[in-house]
Amino acid sequence: MLIIWSFIIYKAIMCVAVFAVALGIAAYSTWWERKFAGLLQDRYGPKRAGPFGLLQPLADGGKLFFKEEIIPNVSNKFLFILGPSLVMITALMTGAVIPWGRPLHLDNGDLFHLQITDLNIGFLYLLGVVSVGVYGIMIGGWASNNKYALLGAIRASSQMISYEVAMGLAVVALIISSGGSLSLNDIVTAQGDGGVANVCWQPLGFIIFFVCALAETNRAPFDLPECEAELVGGYHTEYSSMKLGLFLFAEYINMFISSAIMAAVYFGGYNMPEWFENLYRGSVSLDTFALIGMVCFVAKIFIFISVFMWIRWTIPRFRYDQLMNLGWKVLIPLSLLNLGITALVQAWRNGLF
Repeated sequence: MLIIWSFIIYKAIMCVAVFAVALGIAAYSTWWERKFAGLLQDRYGPKRAGPFGLLQPLADGGKLFFKEEIIPNVSNKFLFILGPSLVMITALMTGAVIPWGRPLHLDNGDLFHLQITDLNIGFLYLLGVVSVGVYGIMIGGWASNNKYALLGAIRASSQMISYEVAMGLAVVALIISSGGSLSLNDIVTAQGDGGVANVCWQPLGFIIFFVCALAETNRAPFDLPECEAELVGGYHTEYSSMKLGLFLFAEYINMFISSAIMAAVYFGGYNMPEWFENLYRGSVSLDTFALIGMVCFVAKIFIFISVFMWIRWTIPRFRYDQLMNLGWKVLIPLSLLNLGITALVQAWRNGLF
């Protein structure tokens, strides 16, 4: 009985920690995006709420909490509330299978794994949860009973369906080159201890996955479901107060999780370059070494988040026909080509011919 309770407490601590980190990074991603845009545009960005504007996310969150809650009379109230809730829940669920670092060693000799759960179908879980997230956008856009929100929801659903195909094919090629395991922990572990980062074996697959991640998170230049110039605000036109905040927060959480997945499966996650690991391996405790790996993982995630933002403030938005053509006529053929080449290389490595 004691073992069961300790297991439950351990999992609860991990769930709370991952959710808290995801929410905190999502909040301060808004601050960093405004600061980053200021750097690119030669201006300051937020600087009044606290030192360097660090309290600006708290001010924005407080504003959303205390703004008036408006639910249109012509909307389906249950679905109107369900939409942003579903988007937020699925965004947080995706962090459950990501390994955030090497296990920590407890005083009693047990290992504290820095992962909520190590599913042997981790990638299938990720793709499944991501595909459910689009239902929240569709429900929110339809339940608003607003033509602009409905158009935004239709755009979001068709965009995500189009780019999930290429993303899935890129994932299949990655799994083949990684030995066939669907567990994210196995994929990350295989890149450590002298292993090579998967981006070296899958450069084309990484580019395809990255472009699809931009489209899946509705980030520019793929932000047509919510573009202000055409659709007022897209699928969240009728939303206000914290329901609007849930949609916006979920987008930043998805960006954080997408960055974590790419850093983990293509760039080794918490694994460091061999020369860097040799500086610390054996000279520090195992737990300190694990924490250094976590810091490296966070640094990789931060770089990817910054690239997401750099693209937003650099590249103009696609037309919708360009977006569809890129998904169906460019990325899917490229992902099929990448899958075929990967299968041939893997067969050659296994001595089949």
